[in-house]
Amino acid sequence: MAEEKQVNNPLHGKTLEFILKQLVWHYGWPEMGAMIKIACFNNDPSMKSSLTFLRKTDWARKKVEKLYLDTFH
Repeated sequence: MAEEKQVNNPLHGKTLEFILKQLVWHYGWPEMGAMIKIACFNNDPSMKSSLTFLRKTDWARKKVEKLYLDTFH
């Protein structure tokens, strides 16, 4: 039954790391920092620090997921 719920979820099977890498490739850190105003995108950004922050901070992760969906779906 859990699989049935995920059928229409475009994020199903995509890791946060995959989503972030796609966005960085598409936009770059400066543009992402302008769109989503969080320090880990604006101050010496790195994949590691951004993933650490996003995994702990639900509201920021949701913004990144929304940007991914708006961009690629």
